[in-house]
Amino acid sequence: MNTLQAIILAIIEGITEFLPVSSTGHMIIASSFFGIAQDDFTKLFTIVIQLGAILSVVILYFKRFFQTFDFYYKLLVAFIPAVVLGLLLSDKIDELLESPVTVAVSLLVGGIILLKVDDWYNNSEETEITYLKAFKIGLFQCLAMVPGVSRSGASIVGGMSQKLTRKSAAEFSFFLAVPTMFGATAKKCYDYYKAGFELNQEQINLLIIGNVIAFIVALLAIKSFIDFLSKKGFKIFGYYRIAIGIILLIIHFFVQSLTII
Repeated sequence: MNTLQAIILAIIEGITEFLPVSSTGHMIIASSFFGIAQDDFTKLFTIVIQLGAILSVVILYFKRFFQTFDFYYKLLVAFIPAVVLGLLLSDKIDELLESPVTVAVSLLVGGIILLKVDDWYNNSEETEITYLKAFKIGLFQCLAMVPGVSRSGASIVGGMSQKLTRKSAAEFSFFLAVPTMFGATAKKCYDYYKAGFELNQEQINLLIIGNVIAFIVALLAIKSFIDFLSKKGFKIFGYYRIAIGIILLIIHFFVQSLTII
């Protein structure tokens, strides 16, 4: 991976992490395009730069993170399903991360669902999150273990299924991203450490650059997304996912001369 590739991947991470379009899916597509998808450092890079995106949530919602302990307990309850399933299915998830076809199908199916979400939960008006609602949102988030599903999309839809408003569901999804993404990053880093993977100075520099860029871009993306989602809903994201999914499937199965996917 070179510096330009790192910058592009970080921009993609910052834009897509909190949108319902799957950051993991887009990172797999981009790294496949560059021909570096199978590189161990690339796999580590795409996970570690999530820390930059996490920090953007903490900065934007700084005051909200200093609430009662009840706030943290609810995040913990929502986080538990991902911990349990993540540990149980770790190897299978790693296999799926190397499958662009899985990403394409997930983007396509998820897009179709997003076209219907606004109609299904059009009357959602609640803003209070109970422990039961938090747990159910956490279960929805686990769907994102399949590359291309979108962690934010799954958890936002999960929140709306519990009668939360779009804004309340989206904000809780952002808060839930902090322990979820930090935990996933910490585990993957530990796995690489145990395997004896060592970083050189150039790779460390790329990780720093990636995190800074992901942080800045994610700040802008979150602000824009909340306003857009509150006013317009999910349909445009659904159409986008369907288009990308179809294009990827066509490239993979019919355009034999292209070997990037």
